[in-house]
Amino acid sequence: MANNKSAEKRARKSEAARKKNASNRKRLHTETKKFQAVIKAGDKAAIKEAFNSFCSVADKSAKKGAISKNAASRYKSRAAAKVAAAAK
Repeated sequence: MANNKSAEKRARKSEAARKKNASNRKRLHTETKKFQAVIKAGDKAAIKEAFNSFCSVADKSAKKGAISKNAASRYKSRAAAKVAAAAK
């Protein structure tokens, strides 16, 4: 429990940031699942569109601080490998 005003404010800010980060991460995971479903379906045009959408969401999550830049890069790299494998 917060003992002074500054600690109370910090607790409020931390809770707000936690909710925003959780929302951004959930959006990223949802987009990941959509991308994986499109990969399984195998439609090449849809794969490219889903990959672009996934990369956009990953970059936005990194920009907002929900995940690190390296994590976003890792996710995009692995997704690109799946796109390349699906193109074969």
